[in-house]
Amino acid sequence: MDDRHLVEEKIAGTELFQGRFLHAFRDTVRLPDGTITSREYVVHPGAVMIIPLLEEAPGAARVVLERQYRYPVRRVMIEFPAGKLDPGEEVLACAQRELLEETGYSARQWARAGVLHPVISYSTEFIDIWFARGLSLGPRHLDAGEFLDVFTATSTELLQWCQGGAVTDAKTLAGALWLQNVLSGAWPLQWQGDADARAGR
Repeated sequence: MDDRHLVEEKIAGTELFQGRFLHAFRDTVRLPDGTITSREYVVHPGAVMIIPLLEEAPGAARVVLERQYRYPVRRVMIEFPAGKLDPGEEVLACAQRELLEETGYSARQWARAGVLHPVISYSTEFIDIWFARGLSLGPRHLDAGEFLDVFTATSTELLQWCQGGAVTDAKTLAGALWLQNVLSGAWPLQWQGDADARAGR
């Protein structure tokens, strides 16, 4: 489709703030009707989320989840394991690293599901969604200052928590949608062994 009637043109830009994590800008833009306005947004390096399948059965699964306190919303959240990309890091390598560091699990097979943009109104952030199975448990390697609980739940329990409002994290809600459709067979995955996935085959 021709989207030129929707596109906003950048005229100028100003850096507002750069911290350890956030990098914020304000751009002057021309709207499709010629009006000049401004847009403020955060540049983000991207992240991954992992849906770790501990057990699988037709239409059901047991998954690995986390409970972590999120300061901006002042509450403990139920989430799938996830983490930010390091500079130059491949998304699968990040998924493997984050799963091991946060949960202690490594996986024999990986499948890329897709990508989501959690806050398109004010951030460039994307989150690559990966499924992992054939899990084996080892020690965790949490970052300094990182505190979280790891637990397991059935896919039915997770979906009930999403419906009831116990899960409100956007990426985990999207992950639950993927999980439900993968388990039903509606959204098939292409699984690769760990070595093949790392090699990009």
